[in-house]
Amino acid sequence: MDTSIQIRLPIEGMTCASCVARVEKALKAVPGVMGAEVNLATETATVLLAAGAPPQALVEAVHKAGYEARLGPAPLAPAIDRSWWPVAAGAALSLPLMLPMVIQPLGVTWSLPGWAQLLLATPVQFVLGARFYRAGWKALLARTGNMDLLIALGTSAAYGLSVYLLVRHWEHGMAHLYFEASAAVITLVLLGKWLEGRAKRQTTEAIRALQALRPERARVRRGGGEVELPLESIVVGDAIVVRPAERIAADGEILEGTTHVDESLITGESLPVAKGPGGRVTGGSVNGEGLIVVRATAVGALSVLARIIELVESAQAGKAPIQRLVDRVSAVFVPVVLAIAVLTFLAWGLVTGQWEQAVLNAVAVLVIACPCALGLATPAAVMAGTGVAAKHGVLIKDAEALEIAHGVRVVAFDKTGTLTLGRTMLVSLEAANGDRASALALAAAVQSGSEHPLAKAVVAAAKKETLAVPAAQGVTVAAGRGVEALVGGRRLAIGSSRWMRELGVDTSSLDARRAAIERQGQTVSWLAHLSGTPRVIALLGIGDELKPEAAQAVAELARRHIETVMLTGDSRIVAEAIAARVGIRSVRAEILPEDKARVMRELRQSHGVVAMVGDGINDAPALAAADIGFAMGSGTDAAMHAAGVTLMRGDPRLVAAAIDISRRTYAKIRQNLFWAFIYNVVGIPLAAFGLLNPVVAGAAMALSSVSVVTNALLLKRWKPGA
Repeated sequence: MDTSIQIRLPIEGMTCASCVARVEKALKAVPGVMGAEVNLATETATVLLAAGAPPQALVEAVHKAGYEARLGPAPLAPAIDRSWWPVAAGAALSLPLMLPMVIQPLGVTWSLPGWAQLLLATPVQFVLGARFYRAGWKALLARTGNMDLLIALGTSAAYGLSVYLLVRHWEHGMAHLYFEASAAVITLVLLGKWLEGRAKRQTTEAIRALQALRPERARVRRGGGEVELPLESIVVGDAIVVRPAERIAADGEILEGTTHVDESLITGESLPVAKGPGGRVTGGSVNGEGLIVVRATAVGALSVLARIIELVESAQAGKAPIQRLVDRVSAVFVPVVLAIAVLTFLAWGLVTGQWEQAVLNAVAVLVIACPCALGLATPAAVMAGTGVAAKHGVLIKDAEALEIAHGVRVVAFDKTGTLTLGRTMLVSLEAANGDRASALALAAAVQSGSEHPLAKAVVAAAKKETLAVPAAQGVTVAAGRGVEALVGGRRLAIGSSRWMRELGVDTSSLDARRAAIERQGQTVSWLAHLSGTPRVIALLGIGDELKPEAAQAVAELARRHIETVMLTGDSRIVAEAIAARVGIRSVRAEILPEDKARVMRELRQSHGVVAMVGDGINDAPALAAADIGFAMGSGTDAAMHAAGVTLMRGDPRLVAAAIDISRRTYAKIRQNLFWAFIYNVVGIPLAAFGLLNPVVAGAAMALSSVSVVTNALLLKRWKPGA
């Protein structure tokens, strides 16, 4: 029984990686918290809380740490941000202060009077810059530091030095003042945060696009007529009328009408799909040319669209393993920078006696050393990568799965429903006594309660031949082996050759025929009588068509130097026949579900990072045992729950696409971290040695975080197979 709940808190006021570390520390100190992760890019905290612990304590802890939080979903940032006025105001006030620096290289010596500089710089420092003082003060109260504290200290030092020089030289001519440094740094930082915010909003486009798929209202047949209801009023079983070009309001099954449905934003499938009575449709997809009536089968949080949104949000809010190293560095970053700034100030002042220059160099150190870029490097890339992947039908459960997938060396495929269409049909049936119809009726009786594709094929064949299928009792499923049931007082079993050997059934009379069927790529099942001496009743050959994309999927993995393996419970002859057609060289056949998990562990030891691709309940152990699991969206919930990646189209080529976007995302993370670290490694010494003007330092600091997010946004150009 699960004794914990997961809560996602929107956090306001975070500006850098140091803020992330402080909020995490505060949350982890709350009694009942079993784990907490904070994401700077999404401005959320994901907390694992023991059942019964009060969630309100989390909000209080965040507030004490100097930030704001609330229970409930985070409002999605609007696509357009109009909070540009502080940047515009700062620019209008700072440009006159900067003008003398711009025209001086042209041989023009001019500057504003000191009192005018003071009037222009003061509102920038204390009105537009008030946010830095508030956040910096909260950091001090929490006995820690952050970007805001560095900016507040640095600009205050430059502003304070300028006021001191202005007062000191008031009656003796105007001294060189540094108001332009403090005002320009604040303006540039505000500009950088505004540009960063605009870029970050682009990384949430995937979520906005998915949420926009939900129609607000729908027409439902009730009480003999049609009524228009809000989406939240629809219940399972409602008959929803969907007109041409309208969005389908809920997951369901078509009762009336034929049409084509555009599912591109959900599955990534570019072409509309033909649908008719009995066809399944997904809420949020667009109806084509025909009027249809859909019986709702899943609404609200249980719908496919809601689960997709939840998966994408979870992946974007999660923290990649590499980010934890960055967080440990960021935790000590600000105190170290403060120490370097103090040493710079003292060294310049004591050694050279130039205390004005000492202040400016210390200010440059404080301004250049912003840990914003460090905090955004990983989550910005993760958000962009998971967003564009979802757009093309690849749902990545968490940031860890995205990071792990880049290192995959071996991909193991299940056969049925993964490499094949799963539309199985009974191709051959050989009865031991020659009574084919009786054998088929008994086989259908045993299989009637099973959802396995092979079972459905047998039942469908019996229905097609309009056979009278007897009732089955005491049905028992032997995972990976077959089904056992009591039919007409006789204990019957239908299943694999391996299971027949375990049950002691002699199949030698039909072995020659079995070999011929298996060479044709058909899956063999045996119907046996278990009462008394076990004996074979019939041999069944089930055929399944290969997916047209299967061979191409294997070829694309081979081009990426990734080995492929087939894992199946089928006989070796059948498995090797299928593997040869798609280009897979390594086959593990006649294995049970628990054996698949064991094989995955063996492959991990011999090859490194291993992925498993499957779609059935029997694949769940192997999906969980692999470093990363890929579940077909057309498969079972158990498979999707166990997997790190869900392929919404059931197209095996998406495995290579998922690995590709993982590699590209991981490359962006490494690029971002390199530039974030190298920026500080180079910038801080330059500032300390007096080689970096505070204004230039402010511009570089502002652009660093913008460049990191912009670099991550290049992932939005990615397309499968590109």
